[in-house]
Amino acid sequence: MSRKRSHAADLLGVSRLAVDAVAGLTGLVEEVHMTVLGKATARPALRPVAGVTALAYRAVKGVTRLVGGGLDAVLGTLAPLLGEQGGWAGRDALLAALNGVLGDRLAATDSPLALPMTLRPDADAAPCARILVLVHGLCMHGRQWEHGAFDGYTVLRLDYNSGRHISINGREFAERLQQTADGWPVPVEEIAIVGHSMGGLVARSACHHAAQAGHGWLAQLRTMVFLGSPHRGAPLERGGNWLQLLTGLSAYSAPFARLAQIRSAGITDLRHGSLLDEDWRGKDRFAHGALPQALALPLSVRCCALAACIGPPGDLAGRLAGDGLVPLASALGRHDDPAQALRFDREAVIGETNHMDLLSSPQVRRQLLDWL
Repeated sequence: MSRKRSHAADLLGVSRLAVDAVAGLTGLVEEVHMTVLGKATARPALRPVAGVTALAYRAVKGVTRLVGGGLDAVLGTLAPLLGEQGGWAGRDALLAALNGVLGDRLAATDSPLALPMTLRPDADAAPCARILVLVHGLCMHGRQWEHGAFDGYTVLRLDYNSGRHISINGREFAERLQQTADGWPVPVEEIAIVGHSMGGLVARSACHHAAQAGHGWLAQLRTMVFLGSPHRGAPLERGGNWLQLLTGLSAYSAPFARLAQIRSAGITDLRHGSLLDEDWRGKDRFAHGALPQALALPLSVRCCALAACIGPPGDLAGRLAGDGLVPLASALGRHDDPAQALRFDREAVIGETNHMDLLSSPQVRRQLLDWL
């Protein structure tokens, strides 16, 4: 079921986020400042300066929290009075992007900005025996698919907080799909899933959780299509992790390493394509460590991978850059160790196409129709 949100709830969430940001930035500046003073306080004349500086920073953070508490109280009172309102233009895209970057924190603090998972058909869709589920990628939402209807299928769009761990979203997706199948108005004969980018990883994780929980929908799953999914990880996240490590090497730059740690659990899962709880539970998700556990594609399901490259498919630079975010090797599940490589039933590479074009390209739609 979808959950409507009021403008007051949006404002409350934004106020909390702003207060946290101001307090966090104050702490970051304080840490840099005190690091510099710490080097200088070997001189006795500067020690009182350090004490006064620390007191000033505590005052700033205290006032920030006090103001934040006041805003929470006022907006919390206004929310039921204002009632539920319709969304404003661009709101879905903004909230989806915000959840992609900070969604784990929003969920942990029960922020009104944290997006719930929903699985729903289009308003005019009639239930039929064949279900096609579209699963969006990082920082996106279900209305951004532009491929239109698919004859013979009822199309469902999954919306989820892409800042949470992929395995957490995968488990909830598996449960939601089972609930949907159980309550479907007609007997379900076939399920197909199309996942874009992170959405393909969430779908693979959902299949793993469904197998562990004994969900019946997995036996009805016939086809999975992955559009630009980083099965072997995304280089941009690995670059972000190296940036964090480099900034942490110096006492003066170490506080800024915290900026690199703002990125969500969902983003850090994309470093190597982590799909399981075991890949992150009890570990420092920002640390360089062992690669995630390998997870095979689901048995008895036809799995298809579509990769894109921004140049001609035969061009070396295009193959390395892939669609601009995901290299061809990652989108096609290739690995130096043949035992860990993914073996898809169908593969296709489309040239002159970037990562976002996969949601709207007529060529991609034709390929989907052929595979489905």
